[in-house]
Amino acid sequence: MSTPRIMLVHAHPDDESLWTGGLIARAIAAGGEVSVVMCTWMSGTPRHRELLDTLGELGVHDEPILLDYADLKVPESAPGHQRLTDASFDSEVAELARHIRRRRPDVLVTYDPYGIYGHPDHIRAHRITCAAADAAATPTLYRDDLPAWQVRSLYFATIADWMVAELADTLFPRLQPGDFLGTPAHTLGLQLDVSEWIEHKVRAIESHKTELARRSTVSALMSLPRAQRDLALGTECFLRRDLTADGCDL
Repeated sequence: MSTPRIMLVHAHPDDESLWTGGLIARAIAAGGEVSVVMCTWMSGTPRHRELLDTLGELGVHDEPILLDYADLKVPESAPGHQRLTDASFDSEVAELARHIRRRRPDVLVTYDPYGIYGHPDHIRAHRITCAAADAAATPTLYRDDLPAWQVRSLYFATIADWMVAELADTLFPRLQPGDFLGTPAHTLGLQLDVSEWIEHKVRAIESHKTELARRSTVSALMSLPRAQRDLALGTECFLRRDLTADGCDL
């Protein structure tokens, strides 16, 4: 069975490593094609340069596809450009649909409907991705562009409830009980064991020096004792939505 072509749609540099770094490294090791779409941070900005280093650590040598929108709270991420959450939704969908038709992925990967933990940029990326998958498959849309392309399955990165229970006190100490429950494990479409690729994933995350330097949740994660860190990084969880009768396994 051939390795599926995968396109990942992420909101911010570092998300590709935190939530899907193991999936990416695993797919590349199997000889697969991986395209990474980054919604925010333009070429030449610090976090874009870090993204290039990160993808190299994961084995991806193709340039990421940049949509050039601004991060919600960081206007310098795309000087003079609209924030992702303020731009025209239809324009965002059309742009991503054209990239889907050009790269022809079997699978699209993005965040769950809640954006994993409620980040507005993540939620927007989820909505754009779902709409663009439908648009790319519709021959009557964007008829001057490439032929329509049907993505077979959508995978939505999420945090399982068992992982939240294990790590919430350490990583999210300000959360109140019930604020963030995680996704019930029995509803997951895939719990992917990526322990074989943890070191690739760690080096990729460490390439995001800007994010680590600002004392973020990412830096807290990387400062955990190794056993806890590897628990957080060793399994990547996804909801699954098939768009064709056969769907596509990862």
